Amino acid sequence: MVPENLVVEEVEDHNPSVVKVLKVKILGVTEDTIQFIVQGIDAAFANSLRRTILSEVPSMVIEDIFYFDNSSVIPDEVLAHRIGLIPLKTDLDNYVLPEKCDCNAELGCPKCRVTLNLNVEAGEEIHSVYSGDIKSVDPSVVPVSPNIMLAKLAPDQAIKFEAYAQLNKGKTHSKYSPVSMAIFQNIAEISVEDQSLAMKCVEEAPKGVIYEAEKIKVINVQAFSKSQTCRSLLGTKPLIDFMKKDEYVFTIESTGALSPIRIVTEAVKILTEKLHELRKKIDAGEIHDEIELFETPTEVGRRLYAIGAGDFDEEDEEGGEEEGKGPVYEE
Repeated sequence: MVPENLVVEEVEDHNPSVVKVLKVKILGVTEDTIQFIVQGIDAAFANSLRRTILSEVPSMVIEDIFYFDNSSVIPDEVLAHRIGLIPLKTDLDNYVLPEKCDCNAELGCPKCRVTLNLNVEAGEEIHSVYSGDIKSVDPSVVPVSPNIMLAKLAPDQAIKFEAYAQLNKGKTHSKYSPVSMAIFQNIAEISVEDQSLAMKCVEEAPKGVIYEAEKIKVINVQAFSKSQTCRSLLGTKPLIDFMKKDEYVFTIESTGALSPIRIVTEAVKILTEKLHELRKKIDAGEIHDEIELFETPTEVGRRLYAIGAGDFDEEDEEGGEEEGKGPVYEE
């Protein structure tokens, strides 16, 4: 059961007198999508959460393939590329990242890898090979969809291989990202005194707005804009004038590797650990040296020379531009 309203614990700032409270309201959850509102954050924090979801939450993907037979018309490397992009259901509780495993093996061990096999041979007719033909030694790590086309085999052709799947992160390669979409946008809030008008707006744009405490909250700009009643609530002002700077709506769509709730939960956990580590380093004074500003080259005249462009005068008396030449730059 997913709670409709979830209030995150209070988080104290460096200033003990300042207490920030994040409020989270879940708008809807399906098998592959979650949409929720976060109040009490700024754009920087919202983007940090989005980037953590994209690049830090690990998922299981096939990384190494050993072919025993590939007599199809598809080259080994092209077929391997297709197979590597198949999303796999991921078990984060029973597997660890290769760099955190104590096996130190190139191909991993049962604690950090899953073995999958494919053994398909066409008979006298053309045979289609799908992701569902890939068999895993672990029933919890299998292709998300069994209907992804991999190849077509002519009579007597075959594809046989053994593959190893491992956990990794989207910052290493986008194929490891557990989401196909992760976006956020500002919430627009419009005060409405006429309740009947507000309810008509909700009726015309049920997926675009929500009504609470005599206020219309816009969570989908496109759906809101399609309703004439909703647009009339703006008066003569543009919608951007009603945007709140501390409230955002997130839409996260999973590839199927992990449930959308698990993706968000893992992202929050990872981001929290990173922020705690950063605070410890700041408190201990373990920060990098100050970065010096880059000195840009200064322009001399209006000449531009490239290496090997030919002979040119070191200086131009007038500092102007010679025929066929542009500005000169010097350090």
